[in-house]
Amino acid sequence: QVQLVESGGGLVQAGGSLRISCAASGRTFSRNTLGWFRQASGKEREFVASASWSGGGSRYTDSVKGRFTISRDNTKNTVYLQMNSLKPDDTAVYICAAGPSTGWGPFAYWGQGTQVTVSS
Repeated sequence: QVQLVESGGGLVQAGGSLRISCAASGRTFSRNTLGWFRQASGKEREFVASASWSGGGSRYTDSVKGRFTISRDNTKNTVYLQMNSLKPDDTAVYICAAGPSTGWGPFAYWGQGTQVTVSS
């Protein structure tokens, strides 16, 4: 059974930093695009960042460019999201996802999410 389990969320003040993790089990995703999405209360889920496995780099939504960094450790089947200079608008449930072996989507596997709350 494939599982994606996020961890590391919490409460942080505006301007602070947080690193969240997503560990996969049930199969390896070393050759898949991995990504992070977020869903704020009352809003639709939105793309945050994704990382290719094949050296294709990473992508970010405009609102987090320069502040967030996605990385992956294929030996641990884990993807991370380092979030710096956090803003109250970053408050959301952050959800990791695993996608295809080529290209940037669609994402077939999803975690349950971890709550990130940024206080002003």
